[in-house]
Amino acid sequence: MTLIRADLDSLPAYVPGRAVPGSIKLASNEVPLPPPPAVLAAIAEAAAGANRYPDLAVSALTDRLAKELDVAPERIAVGCGSVSLCQQLVQITCRETSDEVVFAWRSFEAYPIVTQIGAATARTVPLTPDFRHDLDAMAAAVNPATRLILLCSPNNPTGTAITRDELERFLAAVGPDVLVALDEAYFEYVTDPDVPDGLTLLDAHPNLVVLRTFSKAYRLAGLRVGYAVGAPEVTQALRKVCSPFSVSSVAQAGAIAALDNAAELLASCAEVMSERVRVRDALLAAGFTVPPTQANFVWLALGERSNAFAAHCLDRKVVVRPFSPDGVRVTVSSPEENDALLAAATSFAG
Repeated sequence: MTLIRADLDSLPAYVPGRAVPGSIKLASNEVPLPPPPAVLAAIAEAAAGANRYPDLAVSALTDRLAKELDVAPERIAVGCGSVSLCQQLVQITCRETSDEVVFAWRSFEAYPIVTQIGAATARTVPLTPDFRHDLDAMAAAVNPATRLILLCSPNNPTGTAITRDELERFLAAVGPDVLVALDEAYFEYVTDPDVPDGLTLLDAHPNLVVLRTFSKAYRLAGLRVGYAVGAPEVTQALRKVCSPFSVSSVAQAGAIAALDNAAELLASCAEVMSERVRVRDALLAAGFTVPPTQANFVWLALGERSNAFAAHCLDRKVVVRPFSPDGVRVTVSSPEENDALLAAATSFAG
């Protein structure tokens, strides 16, 4: 007798960035700084009430986000990290294995996982030779079975971003009958004026939903809280399939405090933006292929040499994230940690 879905045998496991004691971890796109004291105080205060269930509706955080983003609260759904919201998007759009989820590849490694968990079919579209979404090919891949499209901008792991003109042409080509999710997990690091704030496109495109997270620029990766903004019928459906109490009281309080201290938190993004230029320029000068990045990481297109490069860096106490056989993603961190990465990279002869 078979008790478990047979297809789970082929489910790819999510592979987190390694943490090696005594080494510099540049594998998970984390911010090296802890949350500010005011945010830590709010977290500690909330933890004192851990014997009580959290607010099921996440009301206070939803209202605070609505004020911050200037949108109606009913257009927001909060989840246990934006990756959980990706899975919920599959749940609200797909009912049969013949239903398809379209996304670029290589992109966020959770996309194929949440698609298969949702018993849907992944239809992947290769990136362009310059490591960007091939939006024309993605639009051509849409068919009557397509239920959801996932766009990651800036793209994880390549760092490339979709421009406003590209996105508007794509949405026009796809039409209004397929849900399009724009995953903006690294939105706070974008400096290219041609890359849009996805929220500004929502009114014109009711089938668009924007995902964001507190894990990166807001330094709350350990608390797991993200949010979606879209049409009320979409966010209502997301709330319906959300696991009850999945956003903890500590996460809710930490996120509210992070928004209250956003000026301090986001000011630290400026150093990352400066450092990513320095790091990329140095890697290019050393002969690596590194596309322009709008995120807090760089992509080294090393192909079959990816694992060898990662091993070489680890020998030098630097942990990076290989995605063999395509390339290696490296977090842009503090100047000192970036210098260690550059020293390891420039000594690589693989």
